[in-house]
Amino acid sequence: MPAISFQSVSKTFALPRGSFTALHGVSFDIEEGEFFGLLGPNGAGKTTLISILAGLARASSGRVSVRGFDVQADYAQARRQLGIVPQELVFDPFFTVREALRIQSGYFGVRNNEAWIGELLDSLGLADKADANMRQLSGGMKRRVLVAQALVHKPPVIVLDEPTAGVDVELRQTLWQFIARLNRQGHTVLLTTHYLEEAEALCGRIAMLKTGRVVALERTSDLLRAASSNVLRFKMDGTLPPEFAEKARVTGRIVQLPASDANEIEDHLAAIRRAGLRVEDVEIRKADLEDVFLDVMAARGEQVAA
Repeated sequence: MPAISFQSVSKTFALPRGSFTALHGVSFDIEEGEFFGLLGPNGAGKTTLISILAGLARASSGRVSVRGFDVQADYAQARRQLGIVPQELVFDPFFTVREALRIQSGYFGVRNNEAWIGELLDSLGLADKADANMRQLSGGMKRRVLVAQALVHKPPVIVLDEPTAGVDVELRQTLWQFIARLNRQGHTVLLTTHYLEEAEALCGRIAMLKTGRVVALERTSDLLRAASSNVLRFKMDGTLPPEFAEKARVTGRIVQLPASDANEIEDHLAAIRRAGLRVEDVEIRKADLEDVFLDVMAARGEQVAA
């Protein structure tokens, strides 16, 4: 039995003029104990899919289940299996951190779990803030409390929706060390993130969404293996020659170009020199998940089966 199952899930929103379909027959399973990544650009349908999983929205068609429990027909049982860290910073300003965790425990009928609450506070760097009022915390500390609230009932399935968006490096490292430990202990993790280096390092398998459709569903290692073998990276001033415009990734002065072998690398550099441009800090690296992601999003492929 999969930890999470999406079966032909579609979602259409009614608009004042017509309608908008956010998901088109999305289907994939996440197995028990997986660390699974769900990637896609803004508007791809990731948050809509997670909202359906959490019971916050209803699918127009299809079925979603968590460890065999249908998220609509068996909502209470399905929700009890999930610990969800949302994107938004939602908190009650009238309670301390420890009180907020006790209250969250009560929502799931969990009592006498002070030892686990203490472990969460220690593991997430919140021990010295346990008796602080929630409204006194920084944004990063509030984010840590959201993670603790999601885990306070020891859910077997953990859903992290952009958990490190806008937070500091220390929190990112602390969070991933703790979540990786829970995953090793058997917890299933579903992660959405725009930090693709996180997904590459953590996720054993990845699904990519584009305009509400699954366009890639593979093991992370297989996605990387299928990518271009090398990337030429350098800094330059000026405008790239037209033949590179579509395939280059440009960030400020940094240019990155796919290159299959040494001959293609030299051809790229020669063409840039002929254009009268000077390059510096040249390096060659292996393709990473961001390269794969951009290739997949640029393609016009239909759904790819695992």
